[in-house]
Amino acid sequence: MPEAGGEVLATRVAFLELQDERRLVQEGYELLDEKRMLLATEIMRQLRRHRELKVRLDELAQQARAALTGAVDAGGFDDLTVQRPQSLDGHVLREDTSQFLGIRLLDAGLEPAVPAAEPPPLQLLPEVRACAGAFHQLLAGHASAAACAGNLRRLAREYARTERRARALENVVLPEIDVSLRYIEEQLDALDQEEAVRVRNAGKSATMAGG
Repeated sequence: MPEAGGEVLATRVAFLELQDERRLVQEGYELLDEKRMLLATEIMRQLRRHRELKVRLDELAQQARAALTGAVDAGGFDDLTVQRPQSLDGHVLREDTSQFLGIRLLDAGLEPAVPAAEPPPLQLLPEVRACAGAFHQLLAGHASAAACAGNLRRLAREYARTERRARALENVVLPEIDVSLRYIEEQLDALDQEEAVRVRNAGKSATMAGG
């Protein structure tokens, strides 16, 4: 590589050292390129899962709206608004963690931990219970979708970092090393030619002197 002053030391040792450096940089680039491809593959997998979760969320939202309509029709809106809030104390947020190239990936869901400690009030209509259950399922669907969206953000950040590093090696570092290698090679060729000329001239001089 060029020295601090912008010049390259044109010696065979420098040429060999620069070749070794280029090999290491090339290996680094190939590893980053492979990582980039793996990240892209995982991002596509997570995107497909996110689309599936979004379709499921739309279905759950429709079911929740239908259940709400049924509860209002059965008991009236005023009666529905004074019902006791349905607590999430009996639910747990499940988080399954995995690692992908050092990136933390989550799979989450909202699940009931134990059956409800208290039976529902007798005056709670079946339609109201169905409405509460539908919205619990919708909330659980949002938990899964949120975990998948977080995975996508982390993967995208790592992909952008890897892309910048790979492009820096490919478009900046490797071309600079190649320029330096060509320069040293040209200088060494010129030195060899000069040495050959000197040897030839020295041979001619010796012949003439001997004659």
